[in-house]
Amino acid sequence: QVQLVESGGGLVQAGDSLRLSCAVSGRTFSSYAMGWFRQAPGKEREFVAVSTWSGGRTYYANSVKSRFTFSRDNTTNTVYLQMNILAPEDTAVYYCALRTSSGYYSLPQEYEYWGQGTQVTVSS
Repeated sequence: QVQLVESGGGLVQAGDSLRLSCAVSGRTFSSYAMGWFRQAPGKEREFVAVSTWSGGRTYYANSVKSRFTFSRDNTTNTVYLQMNILAPEDTAVYYCALRTSSGYYSLPQEYEYWGQGTQVTVSS
């Protein structure tokens, strides 16, 4: 079994920054994909960013490109989402997700494991 635990959410003002963390524990795999998603009230869960655990490229949703940065620390099995220049439309519950095969996946149903989510609220 795999456990994902997010942290780092909070209430900030427009223009501020936050860094979300996602700690991965449990069963390990030789390669897998890590994604970040978000879900605002009344909306579907949407793709934010994806990368592979072994490195390689990272892909971002157009709405966050150049503001958000995905990174990883293989020594602590943690991935991060650095979010800069936050705007009210970034308000959502943010989730990290894991798929037990390498690749770049942008649909929620393609992921097998999910964290519990962390709330990010950006005030104007």
